[in-house]
Amino acid sequence: MTARATRPRVEWRDVNGILLLDKPVGLSSNAALQEARRLYRARKAGHTGSLDPLASGVLALCFGHATKIAGLLLEADKTYLATLALGSRTATGDAEGEVVERSPVPPLEAAAVAAAWESFVGPRQQVPPMYSALKYAGRPLYALAREGIEIERAPRAIVIHSLALRRLAPAAIEFEVCCSAGTYVRTLGEELAAALGSCGHLTALRRTSVATFAGQPLHRLADLAAIGAEAALDALLVPADAVLADWPAAVLDARGVDDVRHGRVAACRPVPAGRARIYGPGGELIGLGVVDPSGAQVAPTRLLSDLP
Repeated sequence: MTARATRPRVEWRDVNGILLLDKPVGLSSNAALQEARRLYRARKAGHTGSLDPLASGVLALCFGHATKIAGLLLEADKTYLATLALGSRTATGDAEGEVVERSPVPPLEAAAVAAAWESFVGPRQQVPPMYSALKYAGRPLYALAREGIEIERAPRAIVIHSLALRRLAPAAIEFEVCCSAGTYVRTLGEELAAALGSCGHLTALRRTSVATFAGQPLHRLADLAAIGAEAALDALLVPADAVLADWPAAVLDARGVDDVRHGRVAACRPVPAGRARIYGPGGELIGLGVVDPSGAQVAPTRLLSDLP
């Protein structure tokens, strides 16, 4: 018998910040997270909103203290570029599922498509697909769907901020959508196809931006692996407070830091009332809080760093 080869044990380290990964097609979000985590040797990591294996694009990975504000990125608006094949609908809403319906595709013109889609912009209700990670009785819906089980799903409130036709072919449409968190673009594609008098499914999907990080460079796993040097890898990380750029900064003195550490209200330099990011006297991000109406006191709601 030969000994089974084992991967060398990873010596994890403390890494703090956000990696804007360009997730490739064919890889699950969790698999991408684990590979990036291994490359960084990050002790703590999490992602902020799954992309299907079929989809590519922006996947924000949070390391260390940044994981404590991952929920803010989950709630952020996102922009996608999608290709919708007309004439056939699949069980999954994308190219990975079997075809369950076919329909003729009427002649289409760009102006008519835009007119048919105009009503989709704004607040609306959307029923989540069965092939999703939402859970019922502790089991993900996609697992039930694979067993042929259909569960009634309650519609959820979403917002379509913008919807634009980017390319029109006889049986395929490329569109760009900016939408709220919780929007299923696969389901939206089916709804858009129905509005054109046909049926459809997505054949390509790319997340092009997350509101907080619009226009910032993305990094591929292959490029990260080629860099190797951890100092160079760390230099690619976006600081956690980039997510909070539109929040006022409540700056504390040493006594205020001690108050916050013990969960007490602390005096701060005057800032507008409401939610705020909290900094120590040396400019270090400490946590999140709420500033009172006076603008001079902040109550901590979440600590992000390990305070002494």
